[in-house]
Amino acid sequence: MTKRARLRALVTLKQGLVVPGAYDGVSVRLVERAGYPVVYMTGYGTSASRLGLPDMAFAGLGEMVDHARNLAAAVGIPLIADADTGYGNALAVRRTVRLYESAGVAALHLEDQVAPKRCGHLTGHQVIALAEFEGKIRAAVEARTDPDLLIIARTDAISAAGFDEALRRGEAAARAGADVLFIEAPRTEEQIERVAREFDTPLLFNHAAGGRSPLLPFSRLRALGYAIILLPVDTLLAAAKAIDTYLCELRATDDTRALADRTMAFADFNELIGVAEQLRLAERYAVGG
Repeated sequence: MTKRARLRALVTLKQGLVVPGAYDGVSVRLVERAGYPVVYMTGYGTSASRLGLPDMAFAGLGEMVDHARNLAAAVGIPLIADADTGYGNALAVRRTVRLYESAGVAALHLEDQVAPKRCGHLTGHQVIALAEFEGKIRAAVEARTDPDLLIIARTDAISAAGFDEALRRGEAAARAGADVLFIEAPRTEEQIERVAREFDTPLLFNHAAGGRSPLLPFSRLRALGYAIILLPVDTLLAAAKAIDTYLCELRATDDTRALADRTMAFADFNELIGVAEQLRLAERYAVGG
């Protein structure tokens, strides 16, 4: 079974698949090593880690596809990737889907924000017309060459135009053939519950730390029937805090020996990134080997 087919089968179960976010090759491998069956390439984390900038459309299509290709190749589990607004109109969306598909992702999500977009849990969002959004999702569905590639339709309309408009956009995306609906940033538990009641199409809940949605227990989201529980930035925030704490303490102590227990052992890290495997391959291909 391909990575895409595995992900599609898991999503069809609607059993609250927990998908941690990753922002680089190390974090994506750590998600896999922890035993999670699927990993997510966060756009927020991509912009932060590659550019040191917020998720406000600074990372373009080329950078995002390159990042997705590297992360997808680093692990044996399916990768869900953030594709922002599709980087243009419906024709641009077709190209985006083809490039992401060739990069090896198992799923991608497209949103209805006006460019330049911004993180869904900030404020001040604007959205394109409903008909244009529906057309872009239809373009994405028609552009894929592998029918198992999941098209996830995300709407930020709760922030921009209200909850009822977000539901209308979810319905439009489902009509257009979206495989998963992503109603971003519901404000209350009641809204989260209503989204679950309104749609038969599999749903994604963005369990964003520090965001605008109440963070319900995974068990509650599973009971409501959400198919995917996304943890977009938890690994990024955990890493940033750990590095910041380490550097502050190093500055204070001026001695790495006192902080040895704060870091992964060099041998363990080499194992994570596959040093021994690469050395074995080098010996295999050596002249006369």
